[in-house]
Amino acid sequence: MPRITKRLVDGLKARKEEYFIWDDKHIGFGVRVQPSGAMSYVVKYRAGSGRGAPTRRVTLNRVGKITPDQARDLARKVLGAVAHGSDPAATKAADRRAATLNELADVFLANHAEAKRKASTAAFYRDVIERLVLPSLGTRKAEKVTVGDLAMLHTKMKDHPYQANRMLAVVGSLYSFAGKQHIVPVGFNPARGIEKYQEKGRERFLNTEELTGLGEAIRQGETIGLPYLVDETKPKSKHAPKEKNRRTVMGAHAAAAIRLLILTGARLREILHLKWDYVDFERGMLLLPDSKTGKKAIVLNAPSLHVLATLPRIGAYVIAGENAGTEKEAPRADLKRPWQAVARRARLEGVRIHDLRHTHASVGASAGLGLPIIGKLLGHTQATTTARYAHLDADPLRRASERIGLQISKAMGERPRADAQIKLFGRPSR
Repeated sequence: MPRITKRLVDGLKARKEEYFIWDDKHIGFGVRVQPSGAMSYVVKYRAGSGRGAPTRRVTLNRVGKITPDQARDLARKVLGAVAHGSDPAATKAADRRAATLNELADVFLANHAEAKRKASTAAFYRDVIERLVLPSLGTRKAEKVTVGDLAMLHTKMKDHPYQANRMLAVVGSLYSFAGKQHIVPVGFNPARGIEKYQEKGRERFLNTEELTGLGEAIRQGETIGLPYLVDETKPKSKHAPKEKNRRTVMGAHAAAAIRLLILTGARLREILHLKWDYVDFERGMLLLPDSKTGKKAIVLNAPSLHVLATLPRIGAYVIAGENAGTEKEAPRADLKRPWQAVARRARLEGVRIHDLRHTHASVGASAGLGLPIIGKLLGHTQATTTARYAHLDADPLRRASERIGLQISKAMGERPRADAQIKLFGRPSR
């Protein structure tokens, strides 16, 4: 075994599996190297006498925070305490259990959310915790937060039931992590057992008239531009152009993004983060290496293929951002401004950009394509997710009802009116 020095530590490289390097003179003192490349000084010892005594390990500090000699001195102190009957690991665990919710949140976000979840999910967790939970409960000891505390916070958010329920889910995940890490007792979770609010469906489907208005608004945005609003109460408003001249022309990439969202039913980030390398024109597919549900293929129909084929290529991303084609190139962050302008022009009151995905699915369901097919097109991994469109798939039910009704009418010696059949099913062919 080598002696742990700065030169040795600087030369350590990450491997696929975690590994340890132990000092040749100070038994139990070593360096832990994680697959991520993170390194820390550790000390290992037996908690008690005899071969049956359990082995413990204590992290002294991160490499770079202290020198190897400072870490060696800390290891000597820990091992000295062990020789006098102490169990530093158990003491440290007890100290960690006494952490505040603020401190626990920091550990959870760094070691779980940001280390093991997608960046978007980690950002969502951080927002919920820092904006909704910590202002009320952050200074409380993590073990002292009660079901009543969270139930009260949940009740305060009753006007925003969706947000309130997500808050409970995130806090539940936080305490589940804390139990596995022995920061709180295993099984302790104050988020468990609180009744959640009923969430009303938030789907909004565009009808044929609204789809026509959407198409007209996009085309207008690409050509003469869409009108924008000016706050007449502000002092600088007098310098704004006259109302007839207040127009903003929408870029080709923003227009293409909106069209692709509704033509493919893809999620917003799937389109904004789409790279040209993922577009397979020959097979008519978008081959995404990662998405909300993992690796995913999206079928391209003829209209969406036309959008892609006629779109100028600027950089690696299909929907070009501000720094497209440069070393600092990054995907476009959002479509808020162009979508607000298009929605206002098309008079789509209360329509979110995510509702374009719902509309894509609703058109398929109304055409009787079948929920399994629609689920596959949208990339749903659970059949229950697609079930929200079941009420739109009325054709099979209508055909079944018609067949039953005709048989009953025939048995009763009655005949349905011809004009009623025409109204329901269209005029029969001759």
